Amino acid sequence: MDIEEALERGEIALYKLDELLGSSVKATEVRRRFLERRLGKDLSALRSDLPFDQIVGRNCENTIGAVSIPVGVAGPIKVEGTYARGEYYVPLATTEGALVASVNRGCAAVREAGGASVAVISDAMTRAPVFETPSVGHSVELAGWVKREQERLKEAFSETTRHGEVLDLKPFVVGRYLFLRIEARTGDAMGMNMVTRGAERVAEKIVEANPWARHIALSGNLCTDKKAAAINWILGRGKTVTAETTIPRRIVEERLKTTPEEMEKVAVTKFYLGSARAGVLGGFNAHAANVITAIFLATGQDPAQVVESSFCLTMVEALEEGVYLSVTLPSLELGTVGGGTWLPAQRAALELMGVAGPGNPVGTNALRMAEIVAATVLAGEVSLVAALAAHHLVRAHMRLGRGWGSKG
Repeated sequence: MDIEEALERGEIALYKLDELLGSSVKATEVRRRFLERRLGKDLSALRSDLPFDQIVGRNCENTIGAVSIPVGVAGPIKVEGTYARGEYYVPLATTEGALVASVNRGCAAVREAGGASVAVISDAMTRAPVFETPSVGHSVELAGWVKREQERLKEAFSETTRHGEVLDLKPFVVGRYLFLRIEARTGDAMGMNMVTRGAERVAEKIVEANPWARHIALSGNLCTDKKAAAINWILGRGKTVTAETTIPRRIVEERLKTTPEEMEKVAVTKFYLGSARAGVLGGFNAHAANVITAIFLATGQDPAQVVESSFCLTMVEALEEGVYLSVTLPSLELGTVGGGTWLPAQRAALELMGVAGPGNPVGTNALRMAEIVAATVLAGEVSLVAALAAHHLVRAHMRLGRGWGSKG
């Protein structure tokens, strides 16, 4: 059979090519050529030498190539944490001119000030299956049963994984429905798949022991994944991390070209008043999402989880001796194994930070990465707050963002 002719006649679906050709590398090329002919477009820029035989069935389906994103480096950022101690270079994948330069400037200021003190407050990925019961009374009864049988359910979860460990099961009753928010430690993996498998086993055990309860869905959105939710802002999800630094007045004035008082004024009006007036959820910061997205793209994280991972509360206080800044990230979701972290370029980016693969002991690499990310977010906040206070924002974008600068 001529595969390409069969495609043109509509006799073969594009997703079947991997199986028919016995190679996802070949299937990727054939799919792209088919689309070029069918659409009359040149898609050669999507051509890639990525190992598609390993990617398909793991990271992507119906592949036609890959896109490239420029990667810059910021740092070194000096980190004083429990897991990350020392100076680190941080890869940032972005197409926004001035972002890397801005973060790099913040890293220099933080480093000159003695570094960023960082701490991981909690570490728990979540999944929340939902159950239907005959009545609110049954829902309350089921919630009580879950609390009494926590150890039994934790054991059921552990049967599905070597590295996952349930920390807590929190039931939420909504009429005749019960949502069970399962919180689990997931080692060096971001852990969504791990927790989902474990949640399925927990749900099976619940229904076995309470046959009048019906398992509706593995995710009832009380997890909450890839959505801006108050529960993540309050209870946290993934890693909850905080970082702080105090920058001496001399550095603020000489390097950042402003004053501690002006930086505090920007924070009060922009982060707190402005965000409150706008009804923002989780966005009491300058541009945490910029830094987290760039690191996520560079290191093979799930980019959709930037939604909750970029929740950030930035604090700026003018002091007699300088300016104090802190960032608190309640739901930073990342890993150093699993997902796209094994891809060659993404693995290299993790190697750059010294966090590739599993940690020893297990879990420490992901925790180290979380501390580095928090410190880098802090550096980004330092730089942008200062730029806003000094009225340098537009100037920087015109100089480093070619789309603006080339227009004179």
